[in-house]
Amino acid sequence: MPIIKLDAIDSTNDYLKQLAKEKWLENYTAVMAFEQTKGRGQMGSEWVSESGKNLTISVLVKDVPQDMISIYDFNIAVALAAVGVLTMNGIVKVNVKWPNDIMAENKKVGGILIENTLKSDGSFTSVVGFGLNLNQTDFEHLPQANSLTNITGKNYDLDEMAKSFIKSLKLHLILFPERADEAWAHYNDLLFKKDKPSAFEFPNGDRFMGIIKCVTRDGKLAVLLNDDNVAYYELKEVKLLY
Repeated sequence: MPIIKLDAIDSTNDYLKQLAKEKWLENYTAVMAFEQTKGRGQMGSEWVSESGKNLTISVLVKDVPQDMISIYDFNIAVALAAVGVLTMNGIVKVNVKWPNDIMAENKKVGGILIENTLKSDGSFTSVVGFGLNLNQTDFEHLPQANSLTNITGKNYDLDEMAKSFIKSLKLHLILFPERADEAWAHYNDLLFKKDKPSAFEFPNGDRFMGIIKCVTRDGKLAVLLNDDNVAYYELKEVKLLY
């Protein structure tokens, strides 16, 4: 489980992708940084993290066969791996805000950015970026964010949390093919605001109300609309608002 540690980098995902192009890397090689200057979240959002206080890590997962685990399955496994890190550390009320924000006590504590490269043999290689607020306490300008230390009062070791995430990721990916139905059901149970009236926004700024029912096996968000019809949205077609 090689972990490359950097004092500062613009993006751990970008660094790991470039490194993988330049040399052979062992599967599950990780890059972690104490400061990330251009961290990205899903759909191009910025990931802001106080230097030295939070986990910022990217993990290389090589040659994943799609006949065993699809890209959509892979996303679910990663999300459940992240949730597992929190639950193993005593965080009880954990949810996933579609597509890949990790919530604790109804506030965002983490985020996932998965970047896949498809290969000619049908497999894919993935760089899994995970940011988790650990020891940061000041979120004055981020009212919807929080950290583990604010929730539990404990201080967290970044190295240990990095190792914990990699182990959780490996375990969930290994077990997923034989537990796919169970994993999908668990993920859907964890959905933030599931079965509750919620506000959504289209890319053009238009908003509407709906109720999240589930995420389908092909990665679409199923939303019950006011006219009792169910609409299915792709990743970039709609955003769930807080």
